[in-house]
Amino acid sequence: MNRLLQKPGVDLAALRRMAGVRERLGQPRMPPRTFSRDVPGEEIAPGLRYLEQRYAWPDAPSELDLTFARLTSARREHVLHFDTETTGLAGGTGTRAFMIGAADWHDGGLRVRQLYITTMAAESAMLRSFADWIDADTVLVSYNGKSYDAPLLATRYRLARMTNPLTGLTHVDLLHPVRRRYRQVWENCKMQTAERNLLRIVREDDLPGSEAPRAWLTYLRGGSSGDLVRVAAHNLQDVRSLSGLLVEAHGWAALDARHAQEGSLHGNEK
Repeated sequence: MNRLLQKPGVDLAALRRMAGVRERLGQPRMPPRTFSRDVPGEEIAPGLRYLEQRYAWPDAPSELDLTFARLTSARREHVLHFDTETTGLAGGTGTRAFMIGAADWHDGGLRVRQLYITTMAAESAMLRSFADWIDADTVLVSYNGKSYDAPLLATRYRLARMTNPLTGLTHVDLLHPVRRRYRQVWENCKMQTAERNLLRIVREDDLPGSEAPRAWLTYLRGGSSGDLVRVAAHNLQDVRSLSGLLVEAHGWAALDARHAQEGSLHGNEK
């Protein structure tokens, strides 16, 4: 009999698992993903790509109640949901946006437009194109955009010696009202937590935002475009979800009023 098996305390299951690992290590590696430099969208300026997609989307109310954000209201056609993908999460003058996504209600559906650069030199062209989507009546909607996206873009416009189109606009940052409402209810108030709980959206094969800088720099250095394409998909979902979260938050005032009325009625019955 094998002497090893005669020794007390030998974990046969562990030995089998170890053997299994050895067997797998001896197998040939899975073939790597196909290398590709292809990127989606139309090149509208050297190094600047443009993507546009439209979705059949439940219409937002024509007048959106913004009292949840301690504001008044906004016309649906004035709302622009936006999100950036950047070269770092710390901000500062060394961080730049390499992708800007925006969604608005247009021609009976949700229009999503995305700009992204494939060369450093195209940043100014991207900033100019984004500025063209904004006018004095625009109401911005973001998730943590007041603290991150808007200041970062302000810095990039200043460094490019261009007028910042976001200056003076009404800006609804959904993170803060979500925190006020759900910080004692959810494990956290990250955007994907809000998506899951309020919109029933669970992302699959989503590239985390923290991986976006690596994906873009890999492409710039001659690497595959595979993860850059995934960044665009992540950004697309971000701005789509912003529109859903805004409509959800629009209904909070009426919901709270109804609960208050029901509570008052129950109180009178006592």
